[in-house]
Amino acid sequence: MSKRKILIIAALAATTLGARENVAADLPLPYFGTAGQVITVVADSPSATTATLTAWQRRPDGWHSEMGPVRAFVGSAGVGLTADNIPRTPVGVWSLTEAFGIEPDPGTALPYRHVDTSDWWVSDARAPQYNKHARCSAGGCPFDEAIGENLGEMGPVYDYAVVMDYNRNPVVPGLGSAFFLHVTDGTPTLGCVAIGVDELRDIMRWLDPAHRPVIDIGIARRLW
Repeated sequence: MSKRKILIIAALAATTLGARENVAADLPLPYFGTAGQVITVVADSPSATTATLTAWQRRPDGWHSEMGPVRAFVGSAGVGLTADNIPRTPVGVWSLTEAFGIEPDPGTALPYRHVDTSDWWVSDARAPQYNKHARCSAGGCPFDEAIGENLGEMGPVYDYAVVMDYNRNPVVPGLGSAFFLHVTDGTPTLGCVAIGVDELRDIMRWLDPAHRPVIDIGIARRLW
């Protein structure tokens, strides 16, 4: 085959691939809201501890994949209904309204909190700060620190994180707290969704509050 023919075939293949990537597609999970950005997290079964994460942008002709699919880790008890002390990722659609991290802001348009060892996420269901961020020095916080998360002490998994608005408006004591999209350590989580640091940085830079982004977590649809 001549060099010219090889170049033509390569160009046609690249054009075809680009066209395929830009074609509108159905979301892999049901979504009927008005968000312009949706992150889908699809597990193969309720007991699965890994899932497929894809970021989607709404355009005039439908949904377009912007990032992914990538492998994500979910709760060690799978995906479904959850509560305190159950390491299960909550099924459903949750807004993504803020972010935080031990590392400096990676360039997200979401409100970003640069955390240290005085930053906590409260998991004490008896405290008014339950499932909220709080800032106080260790040993002097107005809640049970033993069942909260010191965000600055969590290590690389919280280098970057996006807060999932599960059980936040209204907050129901005992229904579960501290659910985030964060950096993976290569193992199932306590209920969060976790992906690679590079992928998470890219997603955080893509997220735009003007598009009311959400995360849609569920089980793969079956045809049988």
